[in-house]
Amino acid sequence: MMQMEARAEQRQNQTLSPRLQHAVRLLQMSSLDFGTVVRDVLGRNPFLETEDDFEDEIDIAEGSDEIAEWADDGDHDSDGDDDSMERAHESDRELWLGDGFAPSGSSHDGDVSALDFMVAETSLNAHLHVQLSTLPLCPRDSALARAVVESLDDDGYLRTPLCELLEWGGLEPAASLEEMQIALKLVQSLEPAGVGARDVAECLALQLASIACPKQRSMASTIVSTHLDALAGRDVPAIARLLGESAADVEAVCDRIRRLDPRPGWRLSPSRVSYIVPDVIVKKERGAWSARLNSTIVPKVRINEDYARLFQQHRCAEHAEMGAHLQEARWTMRNVEQRFSTILDVAQAIVRRQRHFFEYGAMAMKPLGLKEIADEVGVHESTVSRVTNNKYMATPSGVYELKHFFSRAMVSANGKACSGTAIRGLIQDIIEAESAESPLSDAQITRQLAQQGLTVARRTVTKYRQMLRIEAVDRRRRHD
Repeated sequence: MMQMEARAEQRQNQTLSPRLQHAVRLLQMSSLDFGTVVRDVLGRNPFLETEDDFEDEIDIAEGSDEIAEWADDGDHDSDGDDDSMERAHESDRELWLGDGFAPSGSSHDGDVSALDFMVAETSLNAHLHVQLSTLPLCPRDSALARAVVESLDDDGYLRTPLCELLEWGGLEPAASLEEMQIALKLVQSLEPAGVGARDVAECLALQLASIACPKQRSMASTIVSTHLDALAGRDVPAIARLLGESAADVEAVCDRIRRLDPRPGWRLSPSRVSYIVPDVIVKKERGAWSARLNSTIVPKVRINEDYARLFQQHRCAEHAEMGAHLQEARWTMRNVEQRFSTILDVAQAIVRRQRHFFEYGAMAMKPLGLKEIADEVGVHESTVSRVTNNKYMATPSGVYELKHFFSRAMVSANGKACSGTAIRGLIQDIIEAESAESPLSDAQITRQLAQQGLTVARRTVTKYRQMLRIEAVDRRRRHD
């Protein structure tokens, strides 16, 4: 029979306090996310302030002194003051009665602000509605065409079946399917070419009018309508065989089709470009490479010492919440300093280890592990991993994530270590130098690397080629 017994054991477990766990999460965040967290704390914590707030207080104080000096001066002309106020009221009245279309940055002497030259963004729907307004349409046709426009997605496609638009707008009598088809054809005739299509083939077909050569236009129409899968697979020989045309002519037509726009709506979609803001900037100064923090990403916050001193002088049990705010403010400042100090230390260590990369490019990248940087900086490997996550370094050759500088060592035939980054650069150079008519397969690239003393598996070459976003050999081949 099974017996149960109780026994005591002693164990040592390392646990992180909630504040330390929070500091670890902050260290792993990108600068954008970290800035959001700091601004959130800044908005609710009375003991934190920005440097701009402090400068504004100084400006306000100086401005108050100037106003006081002006008010104490008894030599002002009261009639002149009345005239000035009257002119000010008249100026306000002119602004109020203005048409609202004058450039905001313009002045009476004809000066123009730089904002006046910025292009105003227009949505796809608004762009199409403007074109419909210029056409001589009856109210019913205009309403149906606008219903189609409002049903387009961001790509410019009509994903909604026409039969579902028949009841739109409460028209009496209800629209027929033939009327909706006419409205669709009307929208498809607008710019940009390709809008209103219901699939990719129709979108490309609507743009074929831009091909000037009648023969090429006819071939392109057949390829788009019948052989779209072969076009996507770049199977030029199969298309040429089916059309009875030469591979060179088919290749030229396929190249022309690929220059068409499969998402015409994107041309007028609001620009949402996400830019990478580097955390560290690397420059060569006096013959040596050095790294420094990007000052624009460092939160300019500080503790308001006046508030903190007043609180300490009048502290009591009733102000426990304020005490928690002060402690949070101090922890926030400590986290800001520790985060950016660690980032800079790791970046400087990377620059010292990879200085040949900055001089000569990817081929000079050395193998580098997290442990090497951790030992040099004096932190744990996990800390280096968190620091290099979502952090970027601006160099004269481009912006790279800090993780880009780490790669495992690959031993060459002569016994020297080579980094994966250097091998990727060599693979890219080999492919760029290949013949367009007879590109190299991954196996051939593997043999070329072996001839240079680098023993790399074919699957590794394939992985590196895919990381470089280079297509396979069949899709790189050009046909005569």
